[in-house]
Formats: sequence, structure tokens, C-alpha cells
Amino acid sequence: MALATKKNKWEQALVIFIMVAGGILVSIPFIWMISSSFKPESEVLSIPPTIIPDNPTLDNYINLFTNMNFAVYLRNTLVIVLFSFLGLLFNAMAGYGFAKYNFKGRDKFFYIVLATMMIPGQVTMIPVYLLLNAMGLTNTMTGIILPGLAVAFSIFLFRQFMTTIPDDLIEAARLDGAGEFYIFFRLVMPIAKPIFAVQGILTFIAGWNSFLWPLIIANDESLYTLSVGLSLLQGQYANNFALQMAGAAFMVVPIIIIFSFFQKYIVEGFTMSGIK
Repeated sequence: MALATKKNKWEQALVIFIMVAGGILVSIPFIWMISSSFKPESEVLSIPPTIIPDNPTLDNYINLFTNMNFAVYLRNTLVIVLFSFLGLLFNAMAGYGFAKYNFKGRDKFFYIVLATMMIPGQVTMIPVYLLLNAMGLTNTMTGIILPGLAVAFSIFLFRQFMTTIPDDLIEAARLDGAGEFYIFFRLVMPIAKPIFAVQGILTFIAGWNSFLWPLIIANDESLYTLSVGLSLLQGQYANNFALQMAGAAFMVVPIIIIFSFFQKYIVEGFTMSGIK
């Protein structure tokens, strides 16, 4: 018995060591990126390399907003993220409707939504572009935002979660005189916090990293996003690695922070949605 206990402790220690070592290895590029963003250009390529900057500076971040219009890119990205959250609410309503309302053709419509998940986004970009061009929405913020408001995977995920909510609970609320919007906002949404957290994170990441569609639909630099601005940075300042690291850090760090705060909801939401 004592031998088995000792063996289990060694196994746990080995697993912990492997996980810590793996975590350190994975973290090295991020640590180097953040460290380099605070270095002068001359120090980034210095030999031997320095993890902690000898002469830390904020000039790289200042240059992003003074010389590269990153303030405009940040504003556009935040607008896209905010409207993506509005689309998240619409997707939640659609998922709730598919899960809890019985209407003619419900399953067929849901299968059509699922079928759109099998079509690569690159295939639909040209038809969507032609539609928006016919509507006069190319090179506009509306044209950038509109196609991303409805997401099939988001509707599917909400529908899967909403089916776990007891019908008796909703019927009891209706018997008490609650309206449909009251039930959704005051009863369903509090129960669905885990899946809202999951989709909120995924929506934020998709909006924050939006690159290809804004690049296609907009030809005005005032409509570019942070990702597009970062690609321009790599082209115009290809040899300024400190400035590139500052731009990359500005893109990555907010995602890491948000994911760190809400990671427990991701596991809970996917588990409760029936996705293993």
C-alpha cells in the first residue's frame, strides 16, 4: 500500500514537472514578444539577447498611435466587437427559438443553418461582396459589420444549451403572466451564463482579430482594423522588429487577459452544451 502511494506521488510529480516545463516553453515566445516591445530598436537584435530590457521605453507604443494610425484601427475594431456582441444576442434568440418553440419547418430550417457550417467562409465571400456592392455597402462600416451578425455555429451552440433548460420552468413563467421577452431576458439568460461567456469570448476573439473581410470590403484606410494595421506595419517597417513586437503585443495581450478571466466558463459551457 505504501509502495503504491509512493508511486502515485512520483507520477504526480512527473506530470506536474512536464506541465510546468511545457507551460514555460509555450510562454517563451509571448514573454519575448512583450519584452521586445519595450526595447529600443537597437536592443532587440543585441547579442547576447536580453529578456528584461536594459533601457525600457514606451516609444514603440507611442509610435503606433502617432505614426501608424493605430487609434483609428482600434476604434474600428472596437466598433466591430460591440456590434458582434449585438449579433451574439440575436444568435442567442435564434438558438432559443429553435430549442423551445414548435413551428412548422423548425427542424428543416435548423438543418439548413447547420449545412452552412460546412461551407468554407472563403467560398461565400464573393457572393456576399456582390450583394453588399449591389446595396451600396462596400467600403462602409455597415458592410464590414453586417455579414458577421449571424453565425451558424453560435446559433447551434445556443440551441444545444437551450434544450437543457426544463420546459416546465418556462411554462410556469408563462402561467404567471410573463411575456416572451421577459422570460428570455430575466429567466433564460441568467441560466445560460456559461454559454454566453463561451460565445462572448469567441465573439470577442473573432471581432478583435477580424482581418480578411475588412481587407476585402474596405479600400479606405480609415476603415481598417488592428489586424489589417498590423499587416501594414509588417510591410512598412519590416526591419523595425521592436515596433512590430509592440503591435503584436497590443493585439495578443487583451485576448490573453480576457481568456484568463473566463476560461472556466469555456469548459463549463462546452460541457453543458453537449460538445465533448
